[in-house]
Amino acid sequence: MKAKLEVYLKETVLDPQGKTIKNALKNLGFDEIEDLRVGKIFYIDLNIEEEGEARRIVEEAAEKLLCNKIIESYKVYL
Repeated sequence: MKAKLEVYLKETVLDPQGKTIKNALKNLGFDEIEDLRVGKIFYIDLNIEEEGEARRIVEEAAEKLLCNKIIESYKVYL
């Protein structure tokens, strides 16, 4: 089974990298972009077919290592 884990900064956390990229895009003429935030995506292959167990494993990996729960949130897609 394949899973995708999106990790992103919480809305209350400043995103200087996102702001820098947004400003660079504006300088290139992309004036329509109002906001931009940067995140991480993990593509995970699991040797499990049961969706509930796969979700549990990916969430556990996020909680233990892949996501800093103080400043980040995450979503799991199977």
